[in-house]
Amino acid sequence: MHLANLTADILERAARIRLAVFDVDGTLTDGRLWYGEDGRETKVFHVHDGLGLKRLQANGVQVAIITARISHPVALRAEELDIAHVYQGQSDKRACLRELLDALNLTPEQAAFTGDDLPDLPPMRIAGLAVAVANAHPWVAEAAHWQTTRSGGMGAAREVCDLILHAQSKSDAEWERWQ
Repeated sequence: MHLANLTADILERAARIRLAVFDVDGTLTDGRLWYGEDGRETKVFHVHDGLGLKRLQANGVQVAIITARISHPVALRAEELDIAHVYQGQSDKRACLRELLDALNLTPEQAAFTGDDLPDLPPMRIAGLAVAVANAHPWVAEAAHWQTTRSGGMGAAREVCDLILHAQSKSDAEWERWQ
C-alpha cells in the first residue's frame, strides 16, 4: 500500500477515527455537474472509493456524507454502499457534523472530514483528522492535516479509507481476506 506523507501525528490522528465523513462534489466526485437534456443530474463515483467505504464500515468505522447540494444520485450511491448517515442540503456543515457527533456519542477527535472547497473548511477545523483531496482549493489544502495524492472522484476517498485502516492496524487482516 502506498500512502504518502505519513507522519507519526497523522497516524495517531487516523488511529482514533470512529467516523469518516466525506463531502460529495469535488471529493467523492470530480466536482463537475452533469445535466441531461431533461434536467436530470448525473454523477460519476469511483468504484475504488466505494470499496474503501465498505471496508471502513466492515472494520467498525462509521461513514457519513455531508453535502451542501441535494442530489438523487447521492442518495442512490449512499444506499448502495449502506451509508446510514447522509446529510444533503447542509449550508452549515460544521453544525451538521457537531450534531452527528453528539448523536453518535463521539468526540471531534474521533472524526475525519474529507473535503475540497471552502464550505468544507468549518467542519475540517473541528475534525480530529482533516483531509484535503489532491485538487482541493489551496486554502483547504493549507487547513488539512493530510492531503491525498489522488484527486476528488479519482480514488481520493479510497486513500483516506486505506490510511485509517492502516493506522488502526487493520490492513493486514484486509490483505489476508483477499488472498
